[in-house]
Amino acid sequence: MPIPGNLLSPTTEMVDPNISGWAAKLNATLVKGVGGRNGDGCLVVKSVAAGEVQARTVSSYPVAAGTTYYAFADASGSVPERIGIRWLSATGTEVSVSWSLTTLAASSGWHRVSVAAVAPVGAAQAQVLLSSTPAGAAVNHFWENVYLGQPIRTTGNLLPFTTESTEVDASGWTPVVNATISRQVPVISWSVTNYLAGGHALAMTAVAAGNASILAVDRPTVTPGEEYLAYAYLQPPTVASTAWIELRFYDSVGNQIQATRSVLAPPTPATGMYRQQVAATAPANAATCSIAAGLDGASAGQVLRLETVAILAAPELQSGSVLPYADSSFEQGIAGWTVASGVAALARTAPWGASGLAGSYALAVTSSTATQSVLRSVTMPVTEGRNWRAIAYAHPAAGTWSTVTVRVRWYDAADTDLGVSAGTTYLLPGSSWYGMQADQVAPAGAVRAAIEIVPTASSAGAVLHLDWIALWEVLPLTTVAADSGSGYVTLTLRELPPDSTLTVYRVGSDGARTLVRGEGGLIDGQAITVDLLVVEDHEAPLGRPVSYRIEIRDADGDLSTRGSDTVSLALDDINLAWLKDPGNPQRNLRVMVETAPNWQRPIEQSSHIVRGRRNKVIFSGRRQGLEGDLSVWTRSDEERESLHLLLDSGNTLLWQAAPGMGVDDMYVAVGQATEGRTSPLAQDEWRAWQLPLVQQDMPTTTGVNGAAGRTWRDVLTEFATVADVLDVYDTTEDLLLDRRG
Repeated sequence: MPIPGNLLSPTTEMVDPNISGWAAKLNATLVKGVGGRNGDGCLVVKSVAAGEVQARTVSSYPVAAGTTYYAFADASGSVPERIGIRWLSATGTEVSVSWSLTTLAASSGWHRVSVAAVAPVGAAQAQVLLSSTPAGAAVNHFWENVYLGQPIRTTGNLLPFTTESTEVDASGWTPVVNATISRQVPVISWSVTNYLAGGHALAMTAVAAGNASILAVDRPTVTPGEEYLAYAYLQPPTVASTAWIELRFYDSVGNQIQATRSVLAPPTPATGMYRQQVAATAPANAATCSIAAGLDGASAGQVLRLETVAILAAPELQSGSVLPYADSSFEQGIAGWTVASGVAALARTAPWGASGLAGSYALAVTSSTATQSVLRSVTMPVTEGRNWRAIAYAHPAAGTWSTVTVRVRWYDAADTDLGVSAGTTYLLPGSSWYGMQADQVAPAGAVRAAIEIVPTASSAGAVLHLDWIALWEVLPLTTVAADSGSGYVTLTLRELPPDSTLTVYRVGSDGARTLVRGEGGLIDGQAITVDLLVVEDHEAPLGRPVSYRIEIRDADGDLSTRGSDTVSLALDDINLAWLKDPGNPQRNLRVMVETAPNWQRPIEQSSHIVRGRRNKVIFSGRRQGLEGDLSVWTRSDEERESLHLLLDSGNTLLWQAAPGMGVDDMYVAVGQATEGRTSPLAQDEWRAWQLPLVQQDMPTTTGVNGAAGRTWRDVLTEFATVADVLDVYDTTEDLLLDRRG
């Protein structure tokens, strides 16, 4: 894959499909090899005789004198190597060469070599040089993944390139106590796409036994109250000592006012580079910051190496989270977490990289008995009346855990405990990482909150790892709102998972469930194609409380459920009733009832007279549903036209009367409708209607018509004027449904 910003061509960088980007410069022949990491090809530089071997890029690349340039490559061979930038004048004459240090050892594994330097005066072009010094002829050295260009920086790093890396020199660092500073090129195998990591490492050497430390010279400015994250890749010595980094804050005159330390827990033996992080909030009088590193209990001559050093604004593991980074990711310890009750013991996992989701460590919870414990975070600012979501990821590491509950405890301005939310309880069936979240609304008066995690161990000595914990304000996963004026309930479902199916029930106060209608009919096992779904339930009953149950089944058949709050639709005037078209809710109409039907229930019968028998023999079918005439009034021309539109389709309708009128919600077919005047005055807009009703079953396949995703923006894009719209659509409903004339 081409490296972003590389001046070299992809063929030169990747040595694919050929070696045309490279030429022998000294004591070498070049061939293409296989087994590369950035594409299959690699450059094989073969020595002609003993002594230094050099290869160079065929092309020269334009540079500007006084600008810093950076070159790196991945190498493999039987002898150490180095990389250089060859500076050329505008006429191609060599001005000078900036060489990297030679690697400390040879390695047949792919490892990084690099160099950075300022283009000297007179330099107008540059080439990349690759060099090794074998002891004989026909010795192969392998090169791949070559870059030349501007230094590749950590985005958001407050430190300059000369402090982030030591590719140019070590001037960005100074000894503090018992230490000397140098540069080295250890054999480190970085990921092929880790373009931030170079070959040079900053080496701190302990002068004598004891504690040793160094400090970055640069002091970037900070904002009081803001949270910052510092990190560095550390390679500690193999002999026992404690390696650490510190994020330090200084006031406006340079006095250190705060230092937060994070200790590395390296594997045994420690042979690689390990990224160690530390986070802290800048105190009120902070003006600048810096980063320090060191060894406690060092032996004389022990070396601590650093690579890719950064200070940046602390990232949010979850956008909007109010939980500090240190309390979310546990990179520097257990932070502000405590055991509010129970026997659990808290610690940071060890060693580095053994367990972690957001970084290299997690919070280890050990329960000495098969009991429940309550873990509590620091308190964080919240806003009352808003919906807040807490999330935590859990991984059963040893023993068994039956359940984990995630909830929030609320506090007022006087730090009075306002109680704890019910939260959500999860089962932990295996040993994977499980994301567990719970939504809750901050009660009146709440200004601060703490996350509580309540794990229940089902075996003594059980260990649970927690990581990636956050609390943020969020719109609820499920909301309901009743619009009595329009006669429907709006159900909003957010964060629906893809590749799953959805079923939505309306649940009455008696627990009875009824499927809710959507665009494709009743929402029963409907495929989820978007993460946000808004359902208008125009068939919700009047005057009766309802809630909604949402069932989500993933591709493996596992079921998860949600529930909504309870809502109720009102119809204030008992003389009114709704007539609704389930498939076309835009046609729904409230009408005034003159007379409710006198119901009949027809039955199919045949009558037979048996000679000599007094009573007839009757054969009956099943008695049918209700039939009767509904008398209603329309009170304006608009209502009259709307009722005609509602009846035009001949669709099955839903009739809903006011509660207490002795009539249940009923699906009906309307027969021959009669429209009559109520007054001999022609100007009178009132009309009396006779609507013959025949009871029907609820339609199951009828879907709700709608705009199918079209918005006014689509209309404005397609039509220049209102007149153009009128030429195409006869009615506003035609416009809504994109039904063109």
